Formats: sequence, structure tokens, C-alpha cells
Amino acid sequence: MHTDIVDLREFYHSQLGRLAEQSISFALSSLWARLPEERLVGLGYAVPYLDRFRADTERTFAFMPAGQGAVNWPSGELSATALVFDEELPLPDASIDRVLMVHSLEFAENPRETLKESWRVLAPGGRLIIVVPNRRGVWARMEHTPFGSGRPYSRRQLSLLLRETNFTPAASAEALFFPPSRIRTVLRFRNVIERMGRRFWPVFSGVIIVEAQKRLYQGLPVAARASRRVFVPVLAPQGVPTTRDAADGCGAVA
Repeated sequence: MHTDIVDLREFYHSQLGRLAEQSISFALSSLWARLPEERLVGLGYAVPYLDRFRADTERTFAFMPAGQGAVNWPSGELSATALVFDEELPLPDASIDRVLMVHSLEFAENPRETLKESWRVLAPGGRLIIVVPNRRGVWARMEHTPFGSGRPYSRRQLSLLLRETNFTPAASAEALFFPPSRIRTVLRFRNVIERMGRRFWPVFSGVIIVEAQKRLYQGLPVAARASRRVFVPVLAPQGVPTTRDAADGCGAVA
């Protein structure tokens, strides 16, 4: 089950959320410095991290899963947000250079299908970054943050999943070594704890960040399938009988 968009937005507007964003952004910058004239898609709730790259890209999109909900982004500009199903992205093949998945894979109904779809839309040599809760970390055990929901991963599990879906894992990083506490005294020392964590206990980070490259030399089996998704308009009246239903009902009474 996806974390609701309202809860995600409220978390990143809190002090703890802003500090978490800073920690993850620092780790992301060690993997992707600049993306000059490239096309970037953020999948899940990647909005807090897209602004770091948007100035250099040709264009940037924020794709938000239907089960989560969506918000307008960027604020005060033409919207670059789309409400999507992560297994059926509204993009042609090989049309995107980079995909950034945050608050996405851990909530996916079928993680393999989600990654296969990302593989489809990525251009040859395209790169993907996945940010997921660490199975060994404290953040995955605390439910008052979005990282405490969904399916956490170990580094090995994530690497195996990427290889199964025709990606080659490359560089990686860790973030969120400080505890997910709202106590100001604890948060005041979070920089010290982050530095110590990266040096002494990287396996216990709050999130794992892995970069992978689209692999082309091995075929990916493709099976034709009809969409399993059904769109139902929110404002459609529910339970209103049709003419045929009404006639059947009268016949039953008679």
C-alpha cells in the first residue's frame, strides 16, 4: 500500500523531513553531479530531489503512482506532474535518459514489472537510481516516516532484482544514519552521526541508494498483454441503476 501524498508532503515539510532530504540529496550528488541536456523522470515521490537536477536537464517530469496521489510541481510554473501506473508509463520506448525512483519500488505491486517498465522507457545506456529503505536500518522499523512503510531491501536483494530485469548495478551510496527522532537535541548532532555512520557502520544506513545502467546485450522477454488497469472517474455516480437493471427489477417483482 502506497503512503498517501498528503502524508509524504507533510513529512518533507517537517524538520525531520528536511534533514532527511538533505542527507539523501548529499548522497545523490555523489552519484549524479550534473545532467546536462538530459531527460529525467522522477518516479514515486521524488519531488524534493528533482530541483537539484532540473536546472541542467532538457526536461524533468514527476510521475506519481495512482495509489499515492499527485501534487502540482514545480510550484508556480507549468505543471510537470503526471498521475501514472508504474507498470504502464505513458512514454514511448527509449525516450528518457535518467530515472530517479524515491518512495516507489518499496510500494510497487510487482517490483520486477516496475523495473522492466523503467528499462523500456530508458534510452540505450540510460541510468536509474533507486532509493529504498534499508532492511537493516532503524528508519525501516519506525512508522512515523515514509521510510517505515512498504517493503525494505538489503543491498544484495536490490542488486539481484536489478540484474533480473536487465540492469547492471554500478555505484552506490548510503544515507540517513541519524535516528528518525523528533527530539531537537538528537537532530542537532545529526551531521556528526552521519559522518560516523558512513565511516564505521554503512550497513546500518536508513536508506540504500543504488545506481544501475540499462543493459542491452541480453534480450528481455516481452509478452503481449492487455492493460490490467481500469480508470474510474472520481465523479462518476455509483449505484445508479440502468434502464435494463430497472426493467429486470420490475420483472423480478412481478
